[in-house]
Amino acid sequence: MRIGIIREGKTPPDQRVPLTPKQCAALLERFPYVDLVVQRSEVRRITDEEYTAEGIDLADDLSDCDVLFGVKEVPIDQLIEGKTYFFFSHTFKLQPYNAKLLRACLDKRIRLIDYELLKRPGGRRIIGFGRYAGVVGTYNAFRTFGAHHGTYVLPRAIDCVDRAEMEGHLNKVSLNATTKIALTGRGRVGNGAREILEAMKIREVHPIDYLREEFGEPVFTHLDLGDYNRRKSDSGFNFEEFYEDPLGYESTFMAFARSTDLFIAGHFWAEGSPFLFTREDVRDDDWRISVVADISCDIDGPVASTIEPSTIADPMYGYDPVGECRVPFGTDGSLSVMAVDNLPCELPRDASEDFGATLLEQVIPLVVEGDAQGILDRASETQSDGTLNAPFNYLSEYAGLTGQ
Repeated sequence: MRIGIIREGKTPPDQRVPLTPKQCAALLERFPYVDLVVQRSEVRRITDEEYTAEGIDLADDLSDCDVLFGVKEVPIDQLIEGKTYFFFSHTFKLQPYNAKLLRACLDKRIRLIDYELLKRPGGRRIIGFGRYAGVVGTYNAFRTFGAHHGTYVLPRAIDCVDRAEMEGHLNKVSLNATTKIALTGRGRVGNGAREILEAMKIREVHPIDYLREEFGEPVFTHLDLGDYNRRKSDSGFNFEEFYEDPLGYESTFMAFARSTDLFIAGHFWAEGSPFLFTREDVRDDDWRISVVADISCDIDGPVASTIEPSTIADPMYGYDPVGECRVPFGTDGSLSVMAVDNLPCELPRDASEDFGATLLEQVIPLVVEGDAQGILDRASETQSDGTLNAPFNYLSEYAGLTGQ
C-alpha cells in the first residue's frame, strides 16, 4: 500500500495537515511494509523541509498512491481518478455548495471516506478538530470581550507561532471582579474551551450558585443540557428522552442570560431541539450578555445573534437586537458576536498534531490492517465502482443522479 498526504487546494488556503512529520515517521516505523509520500506545498504551516528532515519522501504527483489523506474539500480538478480519499467533504448534509464535488467523486470512481462519518459501532465520532475549535474559540472570546469593552488587546491566534505563544498573551486579559462567563457543551469543543478557562485559573462555580450569588472575582459555569432545558409538562429533564425527542422541552437559558457577561457556545445542537435564546430574548430589559462567542456556529439556529459566520480575517461583528441584523463591530447598543466557522485553522500546527495523533492511532490501522467492524465502510459515501454506498442513497438527487 502506498499512502499520500495531499496539499490543501481549497481557497482560502488551509495550513493544516492530516499527519505531522513525526507522525509520518511513526507510521512508517509501525508499518514498514507501507510506503508514504507527502505532496509538496507552499501553503501548509509545516514546511516541506520539516518532512524531509524526518526522512519523508516528497512528490508533486501522487497518482501512484492507493490512499490519499487531506483535510478540507479537494478541488474537483485536483481529484485523481480511482483513488480512496479521506477528507472533510461537507456533502452528507446536502450542503449545496459541494454537490458538484460529490458528483465528481462518483464520475471519477473515487471512494470518498468522510472523517466526520468515522464512528465507533455505538455511534461516537472517532476524529475531528473540535478540541482546537474550543481552544481557539475561547481565546477569541476573550479577544472579543476586551475589544468590546476597550479594556485590553490580544493579537490574533493565527499570528502566533503555536498554542504556547497564544496562551502567553492571556495574561493581558483584565476582567472586572463581577464578570460571569457561561460555557455550554461537554464534547470535544466544550472540553477544549475548558482548557483555556482553566489555564487562566478562572474559578468554576455550580450553575445554581452562579445564578444566585456574586463572587467578588471572575467565575465561569459549565452548563450541561439539563441546566438550560426542561420538560414542558413538569420542568423535569431526562437525557435519553431529550436526545430521542426534544420537542417536549423548552429552554431556560434566559435565567443565565440575565446573569452572564460572556457566553461561550460550544454545544452540539440537533434539529428540533429548543433554541437557547431567541431574537426577542435579546431585547429583554434584563439581558446582560455583551459578547457571544459562538464556536458551534449554527446559522439562524439556537443562538439567535449568530445570523452569519465570521472569518479569521474579520472575526467580530455587531448584532443589533432591534433591527435583528448585523452591524459594524462596536456599534452602540449592539451585542458583539464572534462566530468564526474554521477556528482550528488559526493554530494549524497544534490542531494538526492533535488530529494526526488520533488518525495515526485509530484510523490508519483500519486502512492498513483491516476494518473488521466496518467503520470505514459506514463512512464511505461513494464506492470505487462509481456508485453511492447504500446508506447514502438519499444523496442521489443531490448528486444529480436521478433522471438519467
